[in-house]
Amino acid sequence: MQGLMQTQPLLISSLIAHAARTSGQTQIVSRVAADKFVRTNWAEVHARSKRLANMLIGAGIQPGDRIGTLAWNTHRHLELYYGVAGIGAVCHTINPRLFFEQIQYIVTHAQNRIVFFDVSFTDIVERLVPLCPFVEHWVALCEASEVPQIKGLATVYSYEAALATMSETLEWPVFDENAASGLCYTSGTTGNPKGVLYSHRSTVLHAYASCMADTFGLSQKDIILPASSMYHASAWGVPYGATLAGAKVVLPGQQLDGQRLTDLIEAEGVTFSSGVPTIWLGVLQHLEKTGGKLSTLKRLIVAGSACPPALITQFRERHGVEVNQMWGMTETSPLGTMNHLLLKHAALDEASKDEIRAKQGRPVYGIEMKIINDAGHPLAHDGVAFGDLMVRGWWVTNRYFKGDLPAVDADGWFHTGDVATIDPDGFVRLTDRSKDVIKSGGEWISSIDLENAAVGHPAVAEAAVIGVHHPKWDERPLLVLVMKDGQTVTKPEMLAFLTDKVVKWWLPDDVVTVAEIPHTATGKILKTKLREQFKDYKLPGV
Repeated sequence: MQGLMQTQPLLISSLIAHAARTSGQTQIVSRVAADKFVRTNWAEVHARSKRLANMLIGAGIQPGDRIGTLAWNTHRHLELYYGVAGIGAVCHTINPRLFFEQIQYIVTHAQNRIVFFDVSFTDIVERLVPLCPFVEHWVALCEASEVPQIKGLATVYSYEAALATMSETLEWPVFDENAASGLCYTSGTTGNPKGVLYSHRSTVLHAYASCMADTFGLSQKDIILPASSMYHASAWGVPYGATLAGAKVVLPGQQLDGQRLTDLIEAEGVTFSSGVPTIWLGVLQHLEKTGGKLSTLKRLIVAGSACPPALITQFRERHGVEVNQMWGMTETSPLGTMNHLLLKHAALDEASKDEIRAKQGRPVYGIEMKIINDAGHPLAHDGVAFGDLMVRGWWVTNRYFKGDLPAVDADGWFHTGDVATIDPDGFVRLTDRSKDVIKSGGEWISSIDLENAAVGHPAVAEAAVIGVHHPKWDERPLLVLVMKDGQTVTKPEMLAFLTDKVVKWWLPDDVVTVAEIPHTATGKILKTKLREQFKDYKLPGV
């Protein structure tokens, strides 16, 4: 017997329509230049999204067509999220921080019919134009007076001028909720990026999940600043969750340095934000230098790379901000786990709580996880055994865009490439990426744990650990440090600092200081480049 309930499809257009109906006058604040802001609201974003949809329909865009964006976190990018997907087309967010050859590859692979771009990406567009003749229109996200000249293009359209000629009268079409809505390419460091094709259903379910109390806990009482990039995994789904909640949203544009991010948080009364650890380490360093405070910020979600425990502790103790780790990847939309303490942890001292906070958290409802050994057999969730992390769920990819084979095994499990433990309460702790784990004398050393411990030193701004060849032990850890301004630390001082934080045989065989550590386009430490840089490094005594 079937139930007798309505079965309206889960469509992204329903999110923005709901926000306009119930929170229409709630502000959207958008930084469009260093000192220029646009203030709008949910009703206006909805209306402009409809104008955009009419523009696309007029240009002959059909359901399933890919529309590219080279854009920062602004109100115009938010309108693209809804105007493109709302008519059944696919919003393809292009990561401008990738190598140019990768950008060219994904624009070509996606076969974008139109590309919308912020003026700051004019140089990239100028290089793409002769290589991507299939792109029919290039639209600058600016006023008519600000449209740049692009070599090789007779016409570059102004987004604002085009929108002004369009009607905002539109009934959002209704179609299958499994239709594609967004396309985001992985920032893999080897081979070509792979396209993850989100659906309306997966995106709406992910938005619901982000508003649950034990995940992001987004609500209309929040003032939300997504510092996670809208061109990477949909800014972790925060824009969609914020729309569902009808909350005030502050979009920071491209200015994510410590000073301007802090100033914006204070000026707009931000209560919630999200971003990779490097951004928030920059904020902490700015606050440390200036003696500044965060008077309204209450919660931070950190992901993208392992969160140093010192970052969690300093935000809580110095600024009263709760930092929660999330784990996810482009292929998981990206919400996979979320770290919130359980009721039974309330009586623990802060040091014990911090040991739990340092984990990546528990799977959220809609996600299943397990760990397996090299033979593919499941391992115990005892917090000790570690193996390859596998995931499946409602918003996890099944196949890459234009891929010939499924991205999952016969039972639907996706191999994440991470190595982890899972404890009896379900808390996941990443020990490494499978390609980064250091194998020394037949035993594994976690580079993540070493990095987290090293960043706890007050003189250290950033740390990375890689394995270096050793004739006896196969590999030994090399600790690479970036120091805070004016600070230094010697090898003996660092080893002494680490002595009570990791087991003795994990201690690095050497410590080196560099001006900067290379990062991927999404802010993760680029260990392939580090390993190349130190491939001939001779450890002391070898």
